[in-house]
Amino acid sequence: MPTYSYTALSASGDRVSGLLSAASEQAVLSELETRRLTPVSILPAKERVARGRRVSARKLGESYVQIGDLLHAGVPLMRSLKLLAGRKSQPQIASVYRELAEAVSDGGELAEAMSRRPEAFPRIHIAMVRAGEKGGFLEGVFSRLGAFVLAQAELRGRIVGSLIYPALLVLFGVIILGVVFGVFVPMFKPVFERMAQLPFATRLVLGASDLVSGYGIYLLVLATALAMTGWRLSKRADVRRRATEFMTFAPICGPLVRALAAARFCRLLGTMLENGVPMLHAMTISKEAAGNVLMEEAIDSAIEAVRSGEALAPPLASSGLFGDDIVEMITVGESANNLEKVLLTVAETIEKRIDRLLGIVVRLIEPLMLMAIAGVVVVVAMGLLLPMTQLGADG
Repeated sequence: MPTYSYTALSASGDRVSGLLSAASEQAVLSELETRRLTPVSILPAKERVARGRRVSARKLGESYVQIGDLLHAGVPLMRSLKLLAGRKSQPQIASVYRELAEAVSDGGELAEAMSRRPEAFPRIHIAMVRAGEKGGFLEGVFSRLGAFVLAQAELRGRIVGSLIYPALLVLFGVIILGVVFGVFVPMFKPVFERMAQLPFATRLVLGASDLVSGYGIYLLVLATALAMTGWRLSKRADVRRRATEFMTFAPICGPLVRALAAARFCRLLGTMLENGVPMLHAMTISKEAAGNVLMEEAIDSAIEAVRSGEALAPPLASSGLFGDDIVEMITVGESANNLEKVLLTVAETIEKRIDRLLGIVVRLIEPLMLMAIAGVVVVVAMGLLLPMTQLGADG
């Protein structure tokens, strides 16, 4: 039995809120009437909690695949939506599909109902479903859309998973060095104060120790302030563009950034074209979802070229984000009039390349981080041991 959250006014005019389990909103109204309460608002409790929260991409993709399978098996759309709306194991997804089912049952279009939940359904999903509704191939749309969303989630998961170990190395390295300079080195300071002259390495280590132990909190506050300032500056268009240019063409991470931007564009555009979205509309949505300033500019140039009756490949080639082999494949796809299939093939090719690049980058980051930590430890050891050898020689 569903649970409803209510707000009501008592006989004295006081505002009362609470939860009630009932078969319907009408049953809640009857219960409030027996309690002599005047209802102000009644909302399904789970839906009120879920609204405004972004739905997991992987769960959303799985739900699309399930709808596609149900439609392929001959289950009507309304029944398919209600089945997903009744899943108690995933209340957030169930809440979203419950709203869709109610809207469709009232005679509304599915794409229009999805557009009312922008935090759950991106524009590209809505455009593809709208094309499927108008073209009468909704089953294929959901199957391909589910595959697209799951592929994007899988790629994102691989990237995050590959960066976890380097991030842990940085975290533990900072903690270890903080303990060394803040706790361990100060224990030797009284011994070194009796010495007239200290080696440079020792003075360097003691200076770093004084900085960490005496101003550690201030350094942490400064680092936090710098991070917040950098985050705010990243919202500015000129700063974001320069940062994107640096990341896109940097020696180590540049190829990976370019590959990610190209793969995302090709998969977005190919999936929308495959699902009947018109070319210019699909490119406009791809631009909005690109997530890269340089890619947005490249898509802008491509949109103008396509609108003028020119080919798609030349403006993409001039952007520097696509390799020569990728541009050649897109050119062949345009000539053969099967651009959507070629773009999806290109996306798969680039994603395989991303896996290889990720492996190379991670293999480079790990030894560099270990070498940096080891270098600091060696300097600390030299700074502590050299005065000891002098004391032994003097003795």
